[in-house]
Amino acid sequence: MIIFNINIKLINFTIVLFGNVYYNKSIEKERMIMSYKVISKCPICSSKLKVMKLRCTKCGTVIENDFEFSKFEYLEEEHLNFMEVFLKCRGNIKDVEKELGISYPTVRAKLDDVVAALGYTQVKKATIASNEILDLLEKGEISPEQAVEMLKNN
Repeated sequence: MIIFNINIKLINFTIVLFGNVYYNKSIEKERMIMSYKVISKCPICSSKLKVMKLRCTKCGTVIENDFEFSKFEYLEEEHLNFMEVFLKCRGNIKDVEKELGISYPTVRAKLDDVVAALGYTQVKKATIASNEILDLLEKGEISPEQAVEMLKNN
């Protein structure tokens, strides 16, 4: 039989808030703060959150005010991932198609979703010229069903 002796020493305190853990080791004159992605929506009511305090980790300067996140901080993870690929491909929709393995109309739909999530409204739905749709169909980049749907929507 093996007996383990475990000594637990309470250093100062541990705070757990919405899954973020912060440790304060003031006795050792060290500070270890585990970093997590900043949440931008309230986990209770889904309202937008504001940043109230900023602190410099080097000198300890603290700035308190009502700071707002950028529009991009409020995007869902799926939108951010799509935008990363879109930017990596420099906005070339055909490259985005290849990278994500999705069709041209799906790329356009995802891009429209991101634009809407950023708060912009579409005044006029973008149309694709009939000859562009036929070219996509000829190259095999869209199915005949997708081509018919795209022609109907134009």
